[in-house]
Amino acid sequence: MKTEKKRVGTKAEIRAIKNRERRIATAIFLTIILLAISFSAYFAYTLLAQPSHNLIEPSLQFKPENPNPQLKAAIVDHLSLTIKNETFMEEAAAILVKANYTVDYFSGEKVTVEFYRNLPAYGYNPIILRVHSAGTSAVGSVELSLFTCEPYSNTRYVPEQLKEQVGIVAYSPGQSEYFGISPSFVRECMKNTFISTTIIMMGCDGLKGTQTAKAFIDKGAKVYIGWNASISASHTDTATTQLLKHLVTEKQTIEQAVENTMKEVGPDPAKNSILQYYPLGVRDQTIENTP
Repeated sequence: MKTEKKRVGTKAEIRAIKNRERRIATAIFLTIILLAISFSAYFAYTLLAQPSHNLIEPSLQFKPENPNPQLKAAIVDHLSLTIKNETFMEEAAAILVKANYTVDYFSGEKVTVEFYRNLPAYGYNPIILRVHSAGTSAVGSVELSLFTCEPYSNTRYVPEQLKEQVGIVAYSPGQSEYFGISPSFVRECMKNTFISTTIIMMGCDGLKGTQTAKAFIDKGAKVYIGWNASISASHTDTATTQLLKHLVTEKQTIEQAVENTMKEVGPDPAKNSILQYYPLGVRDQTIENTP
């Protein structure tokens, strides 16, 4: 005796198909909602974690009687937080103002990650970096990092930390930790480009190697002047004042200004560090006609 297979009714088939389609639609809808929530959370984090990209106002401004809008210089004085020297600030500003530069002075509390990020956008030339700097142990495998005033946190600037564009710096082991910017930050994170800018790096080890100098050059600067070892604040202040006189007042070439400065102030008495410049190809240029 043959057994007959029981056929499922048409209505039952349609109902099963509709239920399956409803489950698929629900799954797709929930996936879209989860993706939307994820993207919203990411953008909210980005906005909250990163400060505004507006340019930071200077602490002080020094202006000549008849300012030329194309002549703007910056003194970035991170050292004012630990080793203040108002005499240097006033003398450096006076040299520049006498040459018709408008000088913006940024005290240490203004020197943040976002300040560095926007530094090329200000249009300064020259830029005088009176900042603390730290060597390779401070930020992963990079050569040098420049201090900010911002206390370190592992929840801020996360993408930059993962790429070693920013990292941890400290004045000495065991002391408070701050964010520092690396050469890759200069090259990859700074907005806009420098335009034939003279960078005077007053901190330690600025030209112990060339990675930091090259990063500034790759970003559009034309000359980077710095020390090849550690340097005391008093010595770099004296040397930079002389350097500015030669570069700005006397309009000497890069090579002449650096050599004459070293003849006048000599190497650092404690560390024997020497003032140098990079790249060597700009030796015959002045800061006004650097191409």
